[in-house]
Amino acid sequence: MRRMSTSPMSRLLRQWRYIGLLTGIMSGLLLLGLLSVPERSNLVAKGPMNTGHEGLACSECHSPATGTTAQQVSANVYHWLGFRQSTTGFGSQDVTSEDCLACHTRPEDRHPISRFLEPRFAEARRHLKVYDCITCHTEHMGKRVTLTTIGYCTHCHQDTDLEDDPISPTHVELVRAEAWNTCLQCHDFHGNHEMNTPTRIEDGVSEEQLWGYFHGAPDPYSIDKAVEALKTRGDRQP
Repeated sequence: MRRMSTSPMSRLLRQWRYIGLLTGIMSGLLLLGLLSVPERSNLVAKGPMNTGHEGLACSECHSPATGTTAQQVSANVYHWLGFRQSTTGFGSQDVTSEDCLACHTRPEDRHPISRFLEPRFAEARRHLKVYDCITCHTEHMGKRVTLTTIGYCTHCHQDTDLEDDPISPTHVELVRAEAWNTCLQCHDFHGNHEMNTPTRIEDGVSEEQLWGYFHGAPDPYSIDKAVEALKTRGDRQP
């Protein structure tokens, strides 16, 4: 029987298939090895913990994903190929705002995520992409607030006009001047600090202090909080 000849191109393609297969096997074995290491937080973490979360165990936010590793891989591959609408957790479930609120729920929050889901704030959502906690507090960034601007109040407060406005310059004057970077100098976004609101811009928090606070520096508003966040979700009373 005469042996069929193979072209250089077909041999090259076959070699690349073998390389791809070997790479996939080695990557899978490496990943399985990492997942099997008990103390693997420093190996698989995307980055440093955010301010205040440095002492948390991974399990405080990450719960095991459903299914076996093979099933998780298969489900995500099917999503990538277009045969499945959503991804699934790999190794652990995706962290949601419910995980954040397990420790950070407070009754008098001035800007709870539920507020941004109201229809009247649809335009603000389009600009800010505010749907969950990690919009502003993306974890594993080594910061407290991960937004790249402090002027985001412009999207909801352009019509601010107070009768007998106690501050100088007035809110109307600040809005007219588009001085949106000044809002957080006097106002705590979530309203959880025990503080007296300044009546003069110069008595408020400076922009430099704000950026420092965002990036993990000491709190410039007040050391006293109306409601302290729980240390772990296990501290919540039933």
